[in-house]
Amino acid sequence: MKNVALAVLFFLAASPAVVVAETIRLDQLDINVVSQDWGKPRANQSVDGHALSIGGKQFEHGLGTHAVSTLVLAVNGATHFSASVGVDGEVTNTQASVEFFVVGDGRDLWHSGVMRAGQAAKPVELDIAGVKTLVLKVGNAGEGVDFDHADWAAAKFEYSGVAPASMASPREEAVILTPPTPDAPRINGASIVGVRPGHPFFYRVSVTGLQPLEITVDRLPQGLTWDAAIGEITGVVAQPGEYRARIRAKNSSGRALRRLKIVAGDQIALTPPMGWNSWNCFAEAVDDAKIRAAADAMVRSGLIDHGWTYINIDDCWEGKRDASGFIQANEKFPDMKALAEYVHSKGLKIGLYSSPGPKTCAGFEASWQHEQQDAQQYAAWGFDYLKYDWCSYSQVQDRSLPERQRLMKPYQVMNAALRTVDRDLVFSLCQYGMGAVWQWGAQVGGNCWRTTGDIRDSWSSMAGIGFGQNGHEKYAGPGHWNDPDMLVVGSVGWGNPHPTHLTPNEQYTHISLWCLLSAPLLIGADMSQLDPFTFNLLANDEVLAVDQDPLGRQAARIVKNGASEIWAKDMADGSKAVGLFNRDEIPAAIEVKWADLGLSGRCHVRDLWRQQDLGKFRDGYSATVPRHGVCLVRVW
Repeated sequence: MKNVALAVLFFLAASPAVVVAETIRLDQLDINVVSQDWGKPRANQSVDGHALSIGGKQFEHGLGTHAVSTLVLAVNGATHFSASVGVDGEVTNTQASVEFFVVGDGRDLWHSGVMRAGQAAKPVELDIAGVKTLVLKVGNAGEGVDFDHADWAAAKFEYSGVAPASMASPREEAVILTPPTPDAPRINGASIVGVRPGHPFFYRVSVTGLQPLEITVDRLPQGLTWDAAIGEITGVVAQPGEYRARIRAKNSSGRALRRLKIVAGDQIALTPPMGWNSWNCFAEAVDDAKIRAAADAMVRSGLIDHGWTYINIDDCWEGKRDASGFIQANEKFPDMKALAEYVHSKGLKIGLYSSPGPKTCAGFEASWQHEQQDAQQYAAWGFDYLKYDWCSYSQVQDRSLPERQRLMKPYQVMNAALRTVDRDLVFSLCQYGMGAVWQWGAQVGGNCWRTTGDIRDSWSSMAGIGFGQNGHEKYAGPGHWNDPDMLVVGSVGWGNPHPTHLTPNEQYTHISLWCLLSAPLLIGADMSQLDPFTFNLLANDEVLAVDQDPLGRQAARIVKNGASEIWAKDMADGSKAVGLFNRDEIPAAIEVKWADLGLSGRCHVRDLWRQQDLGKFRDGYSATVPRHGVCLVRVW
């Protein structure tokens, strides 16, 4: 018997250890690191604080979140992930639409497809052995985030050894990549500009370099004059045609030459507008003093010398109409004509806002049945830009018309009114992409049109909007641009300013993508609070030149590989502007192949943010791109 016992002990000692799998629920991990576009993540409850339920079935455990959301987990050692996912039962609105994604080490492991309110939960059963980083994502299915209450119900991991753990987003240093402005002169801004014959022409020459600078302009068409004292070309071009002026700048460090093409014809906004808008920082708190301060800051900061042009008042300036029906400003804007003259005196243009309905979004007087009078008033005050926001027009629209005609009508009416005044106003349509506005915006006289809902300063909002522009490129061009909404870098907050929630790399992605998209660039920050990082984001002339390229092509996505995307844009000089984007939660190696760009052989590559030549490369170029980051290059 003793020998048998010894044999058993020997056998047990010689046998490999039995590994026992353990289980941990998702709600037992730190969920405070979840990023989401609305509300707060909740353990074992919906985002509104109710018991978890999907399709009529209740769940005791899980995570309640809201699109768009992301949770990153370290799962090295986990072998299995399971969950039941869907729209929480507290939502009955049919607008709810979400998509669930599970991504492992940059690879798509599982996708739910679009799910809506009332649907039964979809089961997730995944072998994740060998995966180190797992990302649980909820998307908005491209339909906005309203009512997108999403549950990862009964979510749990099986693991051996180290338990899965939530990962907070890595902290990033705000590294300034843009080099200091060179001492030698550099002429910036648009190199092509449109004006309608007989209308006032105004163009400020934007030049950087060591002072004093001597700037001369010649070969101007008849009717235009150059004022070297203030750096502006003004006058009236009477005859249609294309004219090529010449701008020269010199100082003690060098010389610069720029050809300026002036097109007197039917089109304006031949490059996307660049400027500032009041809404994303001040919202309803906007007033005369803040607009003047914005103009002052544009000049004082030096952004004006990099081609930034417009100072735009958004909603909340409107007052009542006078006895004749002409719109007046409210008490916050005592003299609109004087305000416009002040902004013009700074070398800038000025814009304002209205709606085709009875009221603006904020409830102020709008343009319904006063379009002609309003156009006349805007021109008389001296405005150069009109943002026209759909808002209350839904209350008065003619529902007997087919949808597209119904959507087009209010913009056709205002465009007709604007075309009767003796001043060029950029016409910006704001109706959030309804009815595929990019397909018909130019037909109603739009110089740009919003393709999306309002942007917020979150990665999911910015990336969802920006990367959602693919396919719209064939509708953009000189005089008519897709508009993915304003910039959310710097101090933003819609009346409660705070530093943007975008990380530094996300901000580089934001500016790079908008420039590739040939988008209107409208700063939404409080420019009196511009920090060095934000200023250098907005003052890189080689990056801005991608947006302002006179060919006017919008970039298209040429490669999508998991969370890596490559976007490319044809430039007027025959080069390609190329963005290598990493939408993943971990760094990624991304390669662009010359064949994908229609190129071959050895090509020259320049890093636009660093303004550095990288050399010549055969067949392609690759870079390691950080989380949510970009490598923006120009290829010849």
